[in-house]
Amino acid sequence: MPNFKLKYAVPLLLALLFASCEDVDDDRIPPYSVYIQFLSQADWNVHGIAGACQYKYFIKETRTPANFPWTALTETGFGGVLLVTDVHGNPQAYDLACPVEVQRNVRITVDPELQKARCPQCGSVFDIYDNYGNAVEGEAASKRYPLRHYRVGPGMQGQYLIITN
Repeated sequence: MPNFKLKYAVPLLLALLFASCEDVDDDRIPPYSVYIQFLSQADWNVHGIAGACQYKYFIKETRTPANFPWTALTETGFGGVLLVTDVHGNPQAYDLACPVEVQRNVRITVDPELQKARCPQCGSVFDIYDNYGNAVEGEAASKRYPLRHYRVGPGMQGQYLIITN
């Protein structure tokens, strides 16, 4: 009977051990408020993004983009917001702060040729169009640190909203 228990206990223990290695630490960036409102489809077409694999930065402190109608309610998270459309044309939003550096002013940038985002400080690379902001290279990949994801969804009367999850 002891061999029977050992026979099943060891594989179960190993499965639990390896399953825990799949955890992703997506709470590295502090939870700051995000509220970016597009009042209509026309507003989204002007200030948002349309079409697969496009991107735009929203940073309240620097009023980026300059032509966006900023309001007192607008909030852009910890390091700013990166708004992208994934390969299927669906909008996705991420915090611009690198989850390795965890500093408001160390922001990822999109490399259009690579079709990914990179941290200028640690060199980590994030898949923003295909893989929901997961790290694919560098320290963030080895430590399983993805970008903080924000919700993009419809508001009332045809609005689009980017908000904290």
